[in-house]
Amino acid sequence: PNEFFGYTKVTVEQPLIEDGEVKLDNKGKPKADKSKSDYENIQLSKDINQYFDEEVKPNAPNAWCDRSKDKVGYQITFTKYFYKFVEFRSIEKISNDLKSLNEEINKLTEEIND
Repeated sequence: PNEFFGYTKVTVEQPLIEDGEVKLDNKGKPKADKSKSDYENIQLSKDINQYFDEEVKPNAPNAWCDRSKDKVGYQITFTKYFYKFVEFRSIEKISNDLKSLNEEINKLTEEIND
């Protein structure tokens, strides 16, 4: 479903603190500290409030979401969904290949010099 690839970009704000006190606006609400403004990309299938309480609040207890800035987006990360891991060659195999190439180069160099 389309919701699997979709997310809501939610702006997370923290209060502006000056001289140890939270600065308030004219309406008595905390002013946002623009230097601490951040965002979270929350899958469309998840509840935003529950995600905020579980993931953001423990790290920033005074934070709040400015839901007026929400944006919905979609992203298909090809490497995440379609990448097939290819096992790397072992060091022994690489070392053997380098030795055989060196031998071949030495032989060709000898032929040229003769």
